Amino acid sequence: MAKDSTQLPLEERTRFLENAKREAFASTNDSIILDQLLTISLTYKSLKDSLGFRDTNKQIMMMSKETDMFTPLGYSHWDMASFFKSYGALDSAFYHYKKALNSFEQLPKSPESSSLKARILYSMGQIQDSYKDYLGAEISATTALRIFDELGDTERIYNCYNLLGILSSGMGDSEKSLEYYQKAGSYLDKLDSSEAAEFAWQNQNNISNALLRNEDYNKAKDSFIKLLENKSLENKDSELYVLALTSLAYAIFKDENNFIESEKLLKESIIANDKYGHTEHQARTKQYYAELLAAKGDTANALQYAKESRSVAQETRNNDRLLEVLRLLTQLDKTNAASYSNAYYDLNEVIQEEERTKRDKFARIRLDTDKIKEENVLLSRERQLWAGAVLGLVVFGLTTTVIVLQYINNNRLKFKQKQQESNQEIYNLMLSQQGKFEEGRQLEQKRISEELHDGILGEMLGIRLLLSGLNERGDSNSVEQRAAFIEKLREVEEDIRSISHELNHASYEKFHNFIVSLEELVSGFQKSSGISCSFSYDKKIHWDNLLGDIKINAYRIVQETLKNSAKHAKCKNIAISFGSASGILKLTIKDDGIGFDTTKGKRGIGIRNIISRVKKINGVFDIESTKGKGTTISVSIPAKYIEPTQAKDPTSLKPVMNT
Repeated sequence: MAKDSTQLPLEERTRFLENAKREAFASTNDSIILDQLLTISLTYKSLKDSLGFRDTNKQIMMMSKETDMFTPLGYSHWDMASFFKSYGALDSAFYHYKKALNSFEQLPKSPESSSLKARILYSMGQIQDSYKDYLGAEISATTALRIFDELGDTERIYNCYNLLGILSSGMGDSEKSLEYYQKAGSYLDKLDSSEAAEFAWQNQNNISNALLRNEDYNKAKDSFIKLLENKSLENKDSELYVLALTSLAYAIFKDENNFIESEKLLKESIIANDKYGHTEHQARTKQYYAELLAAKGDTANALQYAKESRSVAQETRNNDRLLEVLRLLTQLDKTNAASYSNAYYDLNEVIQEEERTKRDKFARIRLDTDKIKEENVLLSRERQLWAGAVLGLVVFGLTTTVIVLQYINNNRLKFKQKQQESNQEIYNLMLSQQGKFEEGRQLEQKRISEELHDGILGEMLGIRLLLSGLNERGDSNSVEQRAAFIEKLREVEEDIRSISHELNHASYEKFHNFIVSLEELVSGFQKSSGISCSFSYDKKIHWDNLLGDIKINAYRIVQETLKNSAKHAKCKNIAISFGSASGILKLTIKDDGIGFDTTKGKRGIGIRNIISRVKKINGVFDIESTKGKGTTISVSIPAKYIEPTQAKDPTSLKPVMNT
């Protein structure tokens, strides 16, 4: 009911899900519990309840490890990988895919376990392709292909050849890419899927694009025309339709220099992108249109469309397209060519560095998990060897006890004597080693003492002497200098505290778990400032379903207010509460500091930043403060939520489409 009753309110569906979880734990069969928890965790994910999903998923992992049940353990890592992938955290997704693969490799060999491993490898290959780790992706894809081929899984064989075509294209081998796409197409007649027609369209588009990249414009033109002859294409797959329309226009332009027909098709494509909401593809369409206008000699309009293409590429973070547009702009705008050229090289350097970092991280993940797997195998073999050795010794001892009993008794006495001597030797070594440890510790303490005395205390002594000299002078200039030195010391203290806090804090926080992010912010502030903080929130509200703008700006409002309290309020306690009433979210932050007169003086930049953020989310800001009685900041925000969507089956594979 929680998963399928979309007409019910979200609160009621969540209640059903909580009841389902209690019922699952009432079972005494671990296998049944884990199967039910897997379904429950995915339902939490479909309801956009990331807290519930991650909590349930963590329970599955713990129970699976305790009971050595590798199937649910693999599925739990798979689900977590899909979760991170949906939020764009591809490195974390790759880590969990690798963990899932290691779990499935522990299963007895069967068609089912082989299929699970191959599907994970295919997903890993897709992520590796995203960061241009083409060699690693090719290994993953070919391994998956070999397994699917043994299983006779036609649809997934088709997908693997598609992925290999994309990888070859990324490596600049258009001929090999075309071969893979044609090989994928040879499996279309064997597909029983209801989506066979859509697979055929996508395969035709991939082949056409391979011809286009190979600069075989005449064949590419004919191939795109054949694809667009399908009358139902626009209604069933509008994205593929506008991509093919843009590519056809470009092929005609390159093959025939037919400006009229190409311009007509590009204008249709721009309109279709706007009509169907495919904004991310406008960068490509407008770039091609700019090239066409430049070829016609209309440099002014070509420059305009090239700049629009650049803007869309930046908004959609399409760095590959952005590089192409910057290269085009250096040719169209000679006045600013140097600026565009610098932007091109800077972006290219950033992209390459990011890709290198990700590839290195993927390699470390593979190395670490493979190393753990090898260690487990070695430990297992070692246990078997020890068990065999012990068994042999027991048998040997039983057969020789009667014959050599007296001999063993004599040897036992000798052994005890030698053992006492060995123990004394070990004890002497321990004393010697302890002495070395103590000596090292004393040397390190001395070094730290010298650093503090000669370095930091020397600098502080200089500042103190300067302040002492200023204390003997009472003129206004000396007073101002003294105040400046004191303020500088306070700033240094705050900077050191901030740096210490940041070094021990996580490098970044993600907003896909809103309440956890706020709790970590408040906890971190309390530790770094020494101010006692409390945080309460209405647990009935689905915080993760709030619009992203509301979550991000609310987080920043709390962050800025805490910083202002630490800097100006001189308070001991801060209370933060977040609730809801009549569709309005109410955020209240109250401190017991010195307060101030809100009717006098100008508002600082901190308050102005908070007011600006409140306006962005159509909220209402209010501040109450009295000298000596603290300050209360209240923010009222209209609650806006994202409607939950049904989660797709994580075991299904969507065909890859080359754009």
